[in-house]
Amino acid sequence: MMEKIIESNKEQDTYDLGYELGQHAKPGQVFTLVGDLGVGKTVFTQGFAAGLGIQEPVNSPTFTIVQEYDDGRLPLYHFDMYRISGWEDLYSTGFFEYAEQGGVIAAEWSENIENALPAGTVTVSFEQTGENERVINIDGARDLDLTETETQ
Repeated sequence: MMEKIIESNKEQDTYDLGYELGQHAKPGQVFTLVGDLGVGKTVFTQGFAAGLGIQEPVNSPTFTIVQEYDDGRLPLYHFDMYRISGWEDLYSTGFFEYAEQGGVIAAEWSENIENALPAGTVTVSFEQTGENERVINIDGARDLDLTETETQ
């Protein structure tokens, strides 16, 4: 599996990375977004949605668990798994049904559903290194042509 490390020095960098990944996303892919509150997961997802051609505003699905966006080249299902605490909770979100619909899933707080993630999941981890600086680690992105540091 390929790992890519990107340095983000401002919010626009995080958005642009999301945009680039959205342009390369394929039907059925799952992207997990890992990191503390305020590290840029929603900004990344906004860029990701724009890369899919989605025009409508993208917000965090904290209170709804899933937000659906279907006006792009692929539908985007944006999940917040923060309050998911077991298999019953996960099934009630419709996660497995969404995964079979040919869209793309972006799941925040995916640590709560690690055992349910399909093979080939792309993990995007965010680490804040300064007030506006982030290190973003993309694991499982072997088919993506990103320009920063690459390790195998």
